[in-house]
Amino acid sequence: MPGEVTFEGHITFVLGGARSGKTRHGLALCEALHAEHGLTPVYIATAQAFDSEMEERIALHKAERGPAWRTVEAPGSKPGDLTGAIRRESTDHTCLLVDCLTLWLTNLMLGGDTIDLDAARQELVAALGEAKGPVVIISNEVGLGIVPENALARRFRDEAGRINQTVAAAADRVVLVAAGLPLTLKGP
Repeated sequence: MPGEVTFEGHITFVLGGARSGKTRHGLALCEALHAEHGLTPVYIATAQAFDSEMEERIALHKAERGPAWRTVEAPGSKPGDLTGAIRRESTDHTCLLVDCLTLWLTNLMLGGDTIDLDAARQELVAALGEAKGPVVIISNEVGLGIVPENALARRFRDEAGRINQTVAAAADRVVLVAAGLPLTLKGP
């Protein structure tokens, strides 16, 4: 095991549109910490495979990760599923990659229970603040398109914007990825 490593600015938030390269960027950040400091990269997956197309997407994501990666599935519809995984998996010797917040939000909104999304956001920020090692969080930027025509889609867009703003405020570094190119919005 490597010696103790202190990370200045250990919460990195990576935003982007669909297929923008945001996950690839997050993987590269954790892999660099693995190579430089011996940190174990841990992928916290929030996706659920409800159909064969999603099963294929999940399989492709798994294939992108090398053998050094450990995967933890946290696809549940309760806020504590993700925050509990962050709290359990974060150590001085890990780099967590949470992929992604918008799927987590989808799980919460469609989970059937009435969820207090404000409380869920605050619980997430608290778990990130307690992390012992670096955490990279991936999320979709969904507010750049047209206004959706149905109420659920509009609510989702609004809630995704709120969670992105909350996590960005708590993050030490925020990166926007477009066409595979990262643009640092906040931090080093």
